[in-house]
Amino acid sequence: MRVGIGLPSTIPGTSGSLILDWARHADAGPFSSLGVLDRLVYPNYDSLITLAAAAAVTSRVRLLTSVLLAPLRSPVLLAKQAASIDALSSGRLTLGLGVGSREDDYQAAGVDIHTRGKRFEEQLDILGRLWSGKPLSDTIGPVGPTPVQSGGPEILLGGSTPAALKRAARWGNGYISSGGAQQAVPAFQIVQDAWREAARPGKPRFVSCGYFGLGENARERAGQYIRHYYSYAGPYVGAIVSTMPASPEEIATFIQSFIDAGADEVMLWPCIPELDQVERLAQIVG
Repeated sequence: MRVGIGLPSTIPGTSGSLILDWARHADAGPFSSLGVLDRLVYPNYDSLITLAAAAAVTSRVRLLTSVLLAPLRSPVLLAKQAASIDALSSGRLTLGLGVGSREDDYQAAGVDIHTRGKRFEEQLDILGRLWSGKPLSDTIGPVGPTPVQSGGPEILLGGSTPAALKRAARWGNGYISSGGAQQAVPAFQIVQDAWREAARPGKPRFVSCGYFGLGENARERAGQYIRHYYSYAGPYVGAIVSTMPASPEEIATFIQSFIDAGADEVMLWPCIPELDQVERLAQIVG
């Protein structure tokens, strides 16, 4: 089982130097991917800029967005930025993409939240066209650079609605799930079925995500960030905090649950912005 670790770039007050040190330590450890979460109306670092910085101080670990809120962005700029990170990192970029549900993010970006699904599929078509070297239109030429990965970065799509799950099979290389393993099992099955119906070769790649904290009073300390990040979610926040793995034993059980569910990789998002979290998790992952 491959296990990735998130950067603390979404935790308010995290310094740029800590993010770079975190990336270096993760690259030297047993982790398969180094990831970022995405929000617009929040005091976090921009996802793609953060990964570009991480690319400069790493050489092995893959770089993952989970998930980047694609409809908030221009598809042409997104294609160019993603291709640039892929080229700068020697082909290590995985784009986890989704539409999100925060209305304030869409208001801030000046984008209609009610048409985000249609806009997203149009973006996916443009990304594929530009990454393959084709012109944008009859009057506008190609947009580079050429990605290192043939056809562009790996794309994993997120979301929990039936439309999102089928979209992952139709447009992506796989699917990113959130929530527990019990929620992942039926989602994986829907994606697999849609993949076969689309007569796509091979199999989709499945990545599952969850939060973690380690050390003394880890659940309490991590809960402060989670409650702030999900302040809009009401009672749901308490469930996230109470089920978050906060000990080596709980993390091992959490990872095993996704192995049993059929995941290919588990991404663990930090909630405590201290460098020892990388080392503590590395000891568990091995």
